[in-house]
Amino acid sequence: MKVCIGLSGGVDSSVAALLLKRAGYDVFALFMQNWHDTTGTLHGDCEWEEDRFVAEMVARKIGIPFYFVDLSDTYRKRVVDYMFDEYSKGRTPNPDVLCNREIKFDAFLKCATGLGADYVATGHYCRKDEIVGADGKPVYRIFAGSDPNKDQSYFLCQLTQEQLSKALFPIGDLDKPEVRRIAHEADLPSADKKDSQGICFVGKVDLPTFLQQQIKPKEGDIVEVYDAYFNENAHYRSVISILDSLKRDDFKGDVPTITDYISETKSFSGESSSLKFNDRCNDRFSTGNPENEGGCSSVSEFSREKISALDDSSLMELSEPVRYEISFETETYRSGKRHIRKTRYKENPYGRIVGKHDGAQFYTIGQRKGLNVGGHKDSLFVIATDMERNIIYVGEGHRHKGLSRNCLRIAPEEIHWIREDCPMSIGEIRRYRVRIRYRQPLQDAFLIRRECGLFILFDMPQRGVTPGQFAVWYDNEEMIGSGVIAQ
Repeated sequence: MKVCIGLSGGVDSSVAALLLKRAGYDVFALFMQNWHDTTGTLHGDCEWEEDRFVAEMVARKIGIPFYFVDLSDTYRKRVVDYMFDEYSKGRTPNPDVLCNREIKFDAFLKCATGLGADYVATGHYCRKDEIVGADGKPVYRIFAGSDPNKDQSYFLCQLTQEQLSKALFPIGDLDKPEVRRIAHEADLPSADKKDSQGICFVGKVDLPTFLQQQIKPKEGDIVEVYDAYFNENAHYRSVISILDSLKRDDFKGDVPTITDYISETKSFSGESSSLKFNDRCNDRFSTGNPENEGGCSSVSEFSREKISALDDSSLMELSEPVRYEISFETETYRSGKRHIRKTRYKENPYGRIVGKHDGAQFYTIGQRKGLNVGGHKDSLFVIATDMERNIIYVGEGHRHKGLSRNCLRIAPEEIHWIREDCPMSIGEIRRYRVRIRYRQPLQDAFLIRRECGLFILFDMPQRGVTPGQFAVWYDNEEMIGSGVIAQ
C-alpha cells in the first residue's frame, strides 16, 4: 500500500512518516508550498524555505522519496481570498479548517494520487476508524486525539466521507511528549523544531497589516456599551424571557446568561446566580459521561419538551445577537479664561465614544488586544462590529453582558455531517457536546433542527460567539458534524 505523507518540516509529520515506514508501508513525502508573499508576516522572511530544507533532511534520514509541489495559486483562491471576503463582511473565518478541506484533502490529495498514492497521511492529533453502515457500505469515523492538550480534530470538521476514506493519522494515539521522544530517539532533524503558529502555511501575521493588502483602512468610532443598555433593550429582555420559559419545572433559580469563566482554563470563584449553576461551572472541564446522550456530563436546566414546543421565530430571536443603536448628541460649551467655544458629546446613559479604530473589519468578537483604549479598571472586549457604520462596540470586563450568548444558529446550507449516515431530520432534537473554537473544552448542548437551520442551545452561556467560525459537535469523542456560525 502506497502512502503519501504531507511532510511539513515539523516534528509531528516527521514522526508520522517514521511510524508509517516502520509499519511497512510504501511511503513517500510530499512538501507543498502554499504561500509566497511575506507582507504582514512577523518573521519577515520566507519561512517555507527553511521548512522545506528540514523536511527534505527528514525524508533522507528516514529513507523515503521526497517531492515538492507548489499549490500557492490554489491556496490563494480557496483560502486567502475567502479570508479577505469574510473579514470584509465583518465575519471571522477559520483558514485552518478551510486549508484542510480545500487544500490538504483536496488539491494535495489529487496531487498525491497522481503520484500513485493510495492514502494521504498527516501529522494531525486525531483518530480514525471504519465501521459497516446499515446499507453494508463502509462508514469512516473521526475521533478526538488521545492527547487532550493537542487534539486537532476541530480543524478537520469539514472533511467528507470520501476524503476520510483516503486519510491516515499515524500519531493520533500519541501525546506530544511521546512524539518528541520518538523523534529524538530516531535523531530526526525536526525533533526540537517549535510548533508552527498563525495562519496555516502563512505563519504568524500582524492581521490588520495582512488584511490591508486588499481591505482599505477606514477610521471609525469605538463605542463602549454600558449595562443600562441591556436593561432597556427589548431583544435582550425577550431572550431572557424565552430562556426562562424553557426551564425544567424542577429547576429553581435563574437561567445563567453571563459566562462564568475568564478564559478556557480559568473560572470565577465568586457566587453565581444559582448554586446548581455554580456546581456546573466547577465541573465545566469534565470529560463528560459516556452513559448520557451525546456523552454530555449532566442533566440540563432546560426541558426538551419545552424546547420542542418553541416556534421557529422564537428560536431565531434566541439565536440572534443584540444589535446596538446608540446615538450621541453634541453640545457647545466655553472653556478657559478666554471662554473659547468647544464642542463635546452629551452624557449618554447607554454608552460613550472611547476611541478610534482603523476599520471595523480588522476586529473580531471577544478581542481584547489592539484597542488602545485606556482609563478602565478592567480590560475592554469587542462585543460587536457594525460594518455599515464602521463602529466597534466594546464592553468592560469578563462579565459584560455583551460577551455571552446562550444560543447560535447555523444556516441550512452550512450544515455539514461527517457522519452522513445519521443527519438530523426537521423537528429532531439531540444532545451533543460542542465547541465553537479550537482548544475550547467541549460544552453540553441541545441541537435543534428546523427548516430555517440548526440551532445550538448551550447548557451554559458561551463567551465570544463569532460569526464565520465553526461550531463542531461530538458524540462523546467522535466528531459528528460542523457548521459555520451564522451571526
